[in-house]
Amino acid sequence: MSQYYLLQDTQKCIDCHACEVQCKTYKSLPPGPRLCQVVEVGPKLINGLPKASYVYMGCYHCENPWCVPACPTGAMQRRAEDGIVFVDPALCVGCKSCITACPWGAPQWHPEQGKVVKCNYCMDRIDKGLKPACVSVCPVHCLHFGKVGEMTRIRRERHARQVASLDYGSL
Repeated sequence: MSQYYLLQDTQKCIDCHACEVQCKTYKSLPPGPRLCQVVEVGPKLINGLPKASYVYMGCYHCENPWCVPACPTGAMQRRAEDGIVFVDPALCVGCKSCITACPWGAPQWHPEQGKVVKCNYCMDRIDKGLKPACVSVCPVHCLHFGKVGEMTRIRRERHARQVASLDYGSL
């Protein structure tokens, strides 16, 4: 598993796609490849009202990523020091084996380059102590990025607050 984790608070997300736009801008991506996506789930009726949720989808930076061994040139790599999975564009020949291997659709085809691109948590920013570009622009701060332990703590605290606020008298 990567040392890092990108956590989304789905209750805060307003489906503005600022994260997607910033990612494409920061990575200079043309139409087509989307290294992160906000996917609408629903709508479904909650208390008689329609409600949709929006889920941030990006690369999971798997502990044993299927895309890495699928790459015949070694272009798809996993950094030993922090587990970030990335593409070395100098080694990518555009065979798309990694795209086929990834069950999550994280590797994407860059039609202008004829190579594969994917989320790498903006490694250049991480190496400078900054957050990924997508996280840095979220207007409602629903995206959080950090070490796995810190993100787990945030998730547990959020869940505990939700459970504590439940009205058990209405059950």
